[in-house]
Amino acid sequence: MALDQILPGRIGFGTAPLGNMFRAVSDEEVSATLDAAWDQGIRYYDSAPLYGAGLAEIRLGELLSQKPRDEFVLSSKVGRVILDEVESGSRDLGDKGDLFAHGRPNKIQHDWTAEATERSIEGSLERLGVDRLDIVWVHDIAQDFHGDQWLGKFEEARTGAFRVLSRLRDEGVIRAWGLGVNRTEPIEIALELDEPKPDGFLLAGRYTLLDHAHALERLLPMAERQDVGMVVGGPYSSGILAGGTNFEYQDAPPEIVERVGRIKEIADRHGVPIKAAALQFSLAHPVSDAVIPGATKPSRISEDLSALREDIPVEFWRELREAGLVSPLAPLPGGV
Repeated sequence: MALDQILPGRIGFGTAPLGNMFRAVSDEEVSATLDAAWDQGIRYYDSAPLYGAGLAEIRLGELLSQKPRDEFVLSSKVGRVILDEVESGSRDLGDKGDLFAHGRPNKIQHDWTAEATERSIEGSLERLGVDRLDIVWVHDIAQDFHGDQWLGKFEEARTGAFRVLSRLRDEGVIRAWGLGVNRTEPIEIALELDEPKPDGFLLAGRYTLLDHAHALERLLPMAERQDVGMVVGGPYSSGILAGGTNFEYQDAPPEIVERVGRIKEIADRHGVPIKAAALQFSLAHPVSDAVIPGATKPSRISEDLSALREDIPVEFWRELREAGLVSPLAPLPGGV
């Protein structure tokens, strides 16, 4: 089923921060933030076993398990099975380092086979306290986690997770499946397959105001031709576009800080909040069905919703284009 027929709106909630990404977040902060999201009408929630070794799913489940199941759309991911035993050494998260150092200590088994896919879904349902997932993403079969070995992981998923998820979709157990990655190449390969065929994809960090040119070259034209929808993850580029200092989950390098400064200078001149520019840019492409910023403070929810509604003058987008700060191939709000 097409994503735009499943998703309840253009903005959802990404729960990676609830897994204690970057810092330990109190249960009270998490509860208040999730309550704010629900109270302000957010009805699409995305999670993953990886986020804090199941912590984000557990915390999300404390809210959603108390709500009528038909009133929200829920996605999670496969590729990681959370074990009861405690991790004895450091986690291997590729170039993401100690992203969830403050999460649960449970050992994470990285496995995209058919058997592990079914176990992963069962584990997610238990932690979330629900009876079904609407969308399942195949998580992180890309270069940033696996380096030169990523094609082997892709093949493991193609013959394992892809086939299981296609069967579950055809049986009506889930409504859609796709890839949830931080790189474009795995999605491109998946879209070239005859079968099994994904319904959509979650692309994190690769269609943002700061980083979008590569996605526009090949992936997004392919997706548009095939009528395959995209959920945009990480629209603030790990925080640098929302007043933070991180880019790609690490301290932003000088060239990124300089680029953000140039964007902000133009935004300030036009009275445009940079968060609004970031969110609305990510949604302007016809393939974009939704964007899922994360949050750990209730105030961020109203900020995101206000950013989505912000009236941005066409002249702002035109100046960004003329300054070379957005790709000439990027569709911009207002038809620029």
